[in-house]
Amino acid sequence: MACDSHKVDTNITSLSFAEEECLKELPGSGGANAIWYGLEPNSYSDFGGDLTTVARSPINPSRQNKKGVITDLEAKCGFTTDFTQNNMNRLLQGFFFADARELATTKPLSGGAVAFTGVTSSDNTYAAAAGLDIFKVGQLVQFSGFANAGNNGIKKVASSTATTLVVVEATVDETPAASAYAKTVGFQFGSADIDLAVTNGIPALISSVADFTTLGLIPGAWVFIGGDGAANAFANNVGYARVKSVTANALSFDDTTFAPVNETGTGITLKLFVGTIIKNESDPSLIKRRSYNFERTLGKGPTATQAEYIEGAVPNEMTLDIPKAEKLTMTLGFVAADNTYRSGETGDEIKPGVRVPALGEDAYNTSHNVYRNKLAVIDPASSNPSALFGYVSDAKISLKNGITANKAVGILGAFDLSAGNFEVSGTMNAYFTTIDAIKAVRNNADVGFSSIMAADNAGFVFDIPLVGLGGSKLNLEKDQPIMVPLDSNGAENENGYTMLYESFSYLPDIAMG
Repeated sequence: MACDSHKVDTNITSLSFAEEECLKELPGSGGANAIWYGLEPNSYSDFGGDLTTVARSPINPSRQNKKGVITDLEAKCGFTTDFTQNNMNRLLQGFFFADARELATTKPLSGGAVAFTGVTSSDNTYAAAAGLDIFKVGQLVQFSGFANAGNNGIKKVASSTATTLVVVEATVDETPAASAYAKTVGFQFGSADIDLAVTNGIPALISSVADFTTLGLIPGAWVFIGGDGAANAFANNVGYARVKSVTANALSFDDTTFAPVNETGTGITLKLFVGTIIKNESDPSLIKRRSYNFERTLGKGPTATQAEYIEGAVPNEMTLDIPKAEKLTMTLGFVAADNTYRSGETGDEIKPGVRVPALGEDAYNTSHNVYRNKLAVIDPASSNPSALFGYVSDAKISLKNGITANKAVGILGAFDLSAGNFEVSGTMNAYFTTIDAIKAVRNNADVGFSSIMAADNAGFVFDIPLVGLGGSKLNLEKDQPIMVPLDSNGAENENGYTMLYESFSYLPDIAMG
């Protein structure tokens, strides 16, 4: 005799999302072409649809109300998840209202993939039907997903055509699986071609042969200068740097994690590592609103899985939480047009599409994986000004898009959603050492904040180049260090953005800190 279940435990639920073709509509007929990406939420907040009912309360001798009617629906999606190397990259495009700026890759976040058809060891060649001419000589490319370990890893491009990608390093004969892909992670320059020169406090890489304008770098991009091994790095100028300007033979930087000094590249084939950039755009043609379906499964229904859906969800609020002695987490909030349910009965199953499991990556921890958190007054004559504090107890970075639902007669929920300004703010508690931070607040100084984290040969940067500070009232408690609570509000900088996120798929060992 079968036993009926009288409850559904949260541990058997799951969460995934699919990008919509247009608001509330998944791609393909009936959503057949949807790709559902799995997520790993720690907790939910304000997830679902809140119905508003209005009761009839006529004047009558019984002094009783009549049954009400449903008049409105507020649909939202909110959850907190651990922040890992790749689990948020697709959704961050939505929060920044922009496409990711990716260098050459066969598996872009936005756009069609290029499928490898073979690898041959005799000529170190990766083959595809088309699309490989996006790779350029000297690029460092990360190959992943190949069955043979010798075909994975970082390799230098020797040449490329539409159908072939030839690398310097050895390869193994293979017919790759569909999961195999290649992604640009850096560049290697010719021997002794690159020097570093400091002019009026601003460092720049200077080339004799290489043309920096062909690398795809933009002002605001972060790079890591130097590779593992003395032949691939300067002796002194090693670390992260933010691009200030790009010309054919000069790549200058306005923020560095090292104190730059003049240095020649004699005997060095310098390596430079780069990442995928997502930033809010100032050009209206590059501003792109994304909307999503969220699927939360709720256990087995009568014959199949039952689920709850949030439809037409537009990214509204995001907070990156950087606590001490903890893991890094991100809280995401979406305003949506509608929510619906699938009962799991025949004909009412979960929505169609391809399901991609959650990545299951390791979390970043705030004890070992923080390369640098820095708040400093901007100095046009220095790429490495002194930080306003030595250590931070905790910090939060928040982003808001000001999303509001558009209501109309005849519509339950919202027929569309409108966006406000892109707003970035932050809070932090810093350990007091000098009064410089308090003076910076008082003087309304131009300040910049960046957080760099790295682990397992990968990493990322959150950068707010122009910040106005508030707060700063010292917090003194008996037997405790003096703390400086600071509030910050980001503003559009000279390069036309407020916040930039860059994800490094590969970094050398020396970039781990």
